[in-house]
Amino acid sequence: MTLAQAMSELAAKGSEATKRTFLRHGAKEPFFGVKVGDLKVLHKKLKGEQALALQLYATGNGDAQYLAGMIADGAQMTRAQLQRWADTAAWDMISGTTVSWVASEHPDGFALALQWIDSPKEHVARAGWTTLSALAATVPEERLPVKEFSALLDRVARNLAAAPDGARYSMNSFVIACGTYIAPLGDKAIATARKIGRVEIDRGDTACKVPDAESYILKSRRGAPVAPKRKTMRC
Repeated sequence: MTLAQAMSELAAKGSEATKRTFLRHGAKEPFFGVKVGDLKVLHKKLKGEQALALQLYATGNGDAQYLAGMIADGAQMTRAQLQRWADTAAWDMISGTTVSWVASEHPDGFALALQWIDSPKEHVARAGWTTLSALAATVPEERLPVKEFSALLDRVARNLAAAPDGARYSMNSFVIACGTYIAPLGDKAIATARKIGRVEIDRGDTACKVPDAESYILKSRRGAPVAPKRKTMRC
């Protein structure tokens, strides 16, 4: 499928109702308003189309960028390409999902995430924290830099209150990921959750809420010391 054909299919699947919903959640033009369920249908057709994924993302269209993250293999991307994706994410759903999906698959994902969380640009910082969460959830514990993740929990406890909303949301999610998927950090993540308390951010005209980290961790573990690792963060 060519880029023009893919964009035509996206346009056909867009709806004004979905656009209005996404706009309330902070979406930025251009985008068509395609439901994630419809993107999954396209994903099945385009899985493995790496070159097309890069072309889709480069359009700057929010729907195309989300679809690109569904079909791209992050391990095949260069650091420069991953950096470009982080820098040019159309809106926070892209920086908070799509970018971290591919970055967490790359051998340099952890190093990139550490670089991104220091960025003064909120969407890049958010991409960094969500990449760290994706690594915690998907990478086997013996391959994770657990000491560094522990130090990052300390950083969250110190800095979350002063961070911008998007980064605060993702930092809270990082605490949840550590407590849910990294056994040696389970107790520390709970302690960190108690230090930061319930995180409040402006979610606009939506019913979305920031999950309480401690209760979410305990729920996700389902009574076990740690939850099973996920194969992928894509959804």
